Amino acid sequence: MASLSAFVPASTTAIVRLPGLCAFEKRSNSSVKAKINDDEYDSLFQAAINHASIRFQETQRPDPLFTDQYAGSFAPQNIKMNIELHTHQYCLVTKFIDEKLVMTMNNMDGPKQVQYGMDTRPYRLSWPTSTIIFDISPERVFRKAAQKLEDIGAKIPRSSLFLHIPLETSNIQQALQSKGFSGNRPSIWALQGLPLMTLESFEEILLVVGNLAMKGCLFLGEMPVWVAKAETGVESSTRRWIDNFFMSNGFRVSLISYSEIAKNLGRELAPVDYNILFVAEQLRLSDDQVETWRREFQRIEEEADEEGFEEL
Repeated sequence: MASLSAFVPASTTAIVRLPGLCAFEKRSNSSVKAKINDDEYDSLFQAAINHASIRFQETQRPDPLFTDQYAGSFAPQNIKMNIELHTHQYCLVTKFIDEKLVMTMNNMDGPKQVQYGMDTRPYRLSWPTSTIIFDISPERVFRKAAQKLEDIGAKIPRSSLFLHIPLETSNIQQALQSKGFSGNRPSIWALQGLPLMTLESFEEILLVVGNLAMKGCLFLGEMPVWVAKAETGVESSTRRWIDNFFMSNGFRVSLISYSEIAKNLGRELAPVDYNILFVAEQLRLSDDQVETWRREFQRIEEEADEEGFEEL
């Protein structure tokens, strides 16, 4: 299913997922709120079903890249199986993100924070002990998905905690923090399968990640290739534009080759090129880190003033 995820280490790991089809309202205090109409709710849920169908078909292969035992509950009952020689790009990315998330979190000490939504990853992956999963997704879509998973007996691992935050909330950053998310802890963020409609939608997601993610944290996922090409108009300039775009938002980016992933997995890649796979590193301090630094600086100044007063 479509998703933006954020995984937070340094005591936590976070997966955050924000549907990109909806419009975003940027407020003066840098908070972001999604505006979603009924048609967009239906489109988001349909996108989730389409991706679940792809994962279900991959699971049925004799040599699957991954196993999603819950995808069948979302796939249409009359689904036409289409297990081809070539591997769908979405499956390669799912495998890449699955492995990156689990590997990164297993290398973290202490509790883990995970933000995610509209996907079965919270249920099907082996999360480390003390993982907190924050689901950020439209309320109506979340309830539909959660009910389907409950009906088939899907459960979050006992050592993990699962919390939902409606995408429609007035301040997503504040809502996450009220649930215990900390920008003073490392995190890793993932974005996959979102029907992003504009460059502004992607920039709003970068804004949320940039405000919350601790310096040095990773943000990985996909962006539509047409977004970059529309901005440059020349395919040869796409890479340079992407580098500059991410850097201007406080991230250093690396592009990942789909064909290289397919080669390493021994798979034939389907001849499509509609997304760009990236791994970006946060170069700025999170809002929480800035506030912690400000308080520490204030404390040092106050102690210095007291010492100077005592000498007098």
